[in-house]
Amino acid sequence: MKVGLLGAGRIGRIHGLNVVARPDAHLVAVADAMPDAAASLAAATGAKAVSADAILSDGSIDAVLICTPTDTHADLIEAAVSAGKAVFCEKPVDLDSARIRRCLVTVEKTGKPLMIGFNRRFDPNFAALESRLRAGEAGAIEIVSVISRDPSPPPVEYVKRSGGLFRDMMIHDFDMARFLLAEEPVEVFALGSALVDPAIGQAGDVDTAAVLMKTASGRIAQISNSRRATYGYDQRIEVHGSKGMLRAGNIHETTVESATGQGFRADPVQNFFLERYAAAYRAELDAFFTACKGGKAPTPSGLDGLKAQILADAATESSKTGKPVTVSLTEA
Repeated sequence: MKVGLLGAGRIGRIHGLNVVARPDAHLVAVADAMPDAAASLAAATGAKAVSADAILSDGSIDAVLICTPTDTHADLIEAAVSAGKAVFCEKPVDLDSARIRRCLVTVEKTGKPLMIGFNRRFDPNFAALESRLRAGEAGAIEIVSVISRDPSPPPVEYVKRSGGLFRDMMIHDFDMARFLLAEEPVEVFALGSALVDPAIGQAGDVDTAAVLMKTASGRIAQISNSRRATYGYDQRIEVHGSKGMLRAGNIHETTVESATGQGFRADPVQNFFLERYAAAYRAELDAFFTACKGGKAPTPSGLDGLKAQILADAATESSKTGKPVTVSLTEA
């Protein structure tokens, strides 16, 4: 498949290099609002640095990877599918659920594949846990726990345009909770505080948050987020069920441990998402290209993106009102 890449920043570079490593895909063009970024990635991958319009209008390009700023995603998805291309787009589709719905109408009309980049589903450890959960190893699901903590907060200027922690950071965890629960949440309750950086609170956001969700059958999901973890990038999940518990822990820089009279000591956990989810980024592109070649709809889908956004909206509302919010994802 011939591939065009829109966005040559940090995540675009990851995807571009992963495409180049594939025998079944050819990265032919890269576009970015910053010409130097496009030129640098093009040189590293053997692609051409061109405009976004050139990629979208090139009939020889089969698929487009969208790694641009969030406020461009929906427009680019619509343009790409209307041009007959399969689309992989980084999360979220948009910060506004109504805009996502309009975008998905266009996608449905064209019949072209759309996959949203919730990469954590493809982490080898999380994927193995989900597979064993589906096989019944933990029994009937009772509580799903998701912990996600960044090593340090982003710049306040980023926070101001991010849509808030629930839509920017926790949206990955909303998708993971849905992925594991296998039943849609119907109620969301959220708490948030600015404990890490006062400037984040002054910008109207939170940097420390917890969410409780409940499904119609009573299953519970609990999510914990923080913009600060002094020990590295904290990424853990646990599912408790009627037969037992499944959990996946952090990945350390090495597996070496030392044991002395002072106790056991391990190396730090990996520092950020680039290292922690390197294998997941490769696996999600494999799923995208495999689905496209097989004529199947890829997952996570645009609808998965919408449902995660609805949960993020509900959590944002709940954190402001102090009250639980009812949601209906089956009607999304």
